[in-house]
Amino acid sequence: MKTTRPKKAFDCVEFKRRAQARIYERIKDLSPEEEIDYFRKAAEEGPLGESWKAAQGQAQHSRSTASRGS
Repeated sequence: MKTTRPKKAFDCVEFKRRAQARIYERIKDLSPEEEIDYFRKAAEEGPLGESWKAAQGQAQHSRSTASRGS
């Protein structure tokens, strides 16, 4: 007996593919440095921007502490 699956209300894989295609169109002509700037700006200004900035600050603090030997 074959089971039928209900139609998905949300297709996660399709959503991901569309998001990747949009990003590709925005960055396809950028240099590697410009791509880095694009993603850095997106991370800082996106919905998780405050968390990104806090993580960056913690990473910089850890690096400076390690370089001083503390």
